[in-house]
Amino acid sequence: MSQTTLSPFPPQARSAPERAAHLIRSDAEAIEVARELAEAFAVEAAARDRDRRLPWAELDRFSQSGLWAITVPRAYGGAGVSYATLVEVIALISAADASLGQLPQNHFGVINNLSLTASEEQKQRFFAKVLQGYRFGNAFSEARSKNVTAFETQVRFEGDSVVIEGEKAYCTGALFAHIVPAVGVDEDNRPFIAFLPRDAEGLSVIDSWDGFGQRSTASGQVLLDKVRVPRSEVIPAWKAYDQPTADGPVSQIIQAAVDTGIARGAFAELLKVARQARPWVDSGLQHGWQDPLSQALIGDLAWRLSAAEAILQKSARAVDHAVAEPSEDSVAEASLVVGQAKVLSTEIALAASSRLFELGGTRSVSSSQGLDRFWRNARTHTLHDPVRWKYHLVGNLRLNGIKPQRHSWN
Repeated sequence: MSQTTLSPFPPQARSAPERAAHLIRSDAEAIEVARELAEAFAVEAAARDRDRRLPWAELDRFSQSGLWAITVPRAYGGAGVSYATLVEVIALISAADASLGQLPQNHFGVINNLSLTASEEQKQRFFAKVLQGYRFGNAFSEARSKNVTAFETQVRFEGDSVVIEGEKAYCTGALFAHIVPAVGVDEDNRPFIAFLPRDAEGLSVIDSWDGFGQRSTASGQVLLDKVRVPRSEVIPAWKAYDQPTADGPVSQIIQAAVDTGIARGAFAELLKVARQARPWVDSGLQHGWQDPLSQALIGDLAWRLSAAEAILQKSARAVDHAVAEPSEDSVAEASLVVGQAKVLSTEIALAASSRLFELGGTRSVSSSQGLDRFWRNARTHTLHDPVRWKYHLVGNLRLNGIKPQRHSWN
């Protein structure tokens, strides 16, 4: 059930972390820390989902670990890890708790946009905050606009200040954020990102998310009532798409990593329940794990999961290349391979989480086990954007040489 927070400031909300975060120095350390956290986060994941217990303590541990800062460039004091490392970190956490895995996805997207469009002074200031443990949420999408790339939220430049006004939806992470980046357009319909302190006057975060999956992401609404910030807190996000950059593939690959993680978690549970299942009466077998039909289904899922993991890593390498050497061709190739990763991760997340019950039998649907969260999370998160359009993206580029449009969903 949804818990609607009408107050703009729930008791745990802060505009700054309580203490400085750990500083991760390498890709290897990032993977090691993620594995340790995933093991801890898995323990009560089912209970958090069942009770819709918002993960304040877990999220503090997550960001304090230093993992939320691993993509800060080395020139600014960060580890500057590869996207191959980032997607593995996200997949590891998502296999344990998909809501926790999803929460930093916009945070990392904002870091990338800062790299592309912020001034040098802004990069130094905001990257320093990320290294200290500040969390970015998001106030990007709108439920009432014509489509996902259209914004009705307005920004007005008034001297040294900027005023932003509008209504946002699906604001994953905003409730937990120290800073809420909000997108609005100017009189020329160019999008800007305003970095709003969590306690900014006129900023309200409403915990209205009632989706049946990803239940503890608090992906509710943000209301912006003439919020005013200094001009120095605003970046020209439109510049990330005015020229070839990997901003879109970066946003999309993190989505694919979450879904790959959900598939991993579901497959691991499937193996457990398949080992415990009774044999079918007509099989003549003593144990369910001897069933050749079950073995065949598991074999099919196993190779599909391996394929999704392989294409996710291939897409990460394509993103790394597009980030290092941005061009029309490298960005289009990154969008294409990430599109393939989106297709495979969506399909295996849905298939593994569904087959989990088929092989586990009736006992696997007991609410006490909480295994339904894998399918609910997969079905919910894979709706972020229509995967059918990824088939189109790949086919149109391969057949006709038509490069995909540049935006956050490609």
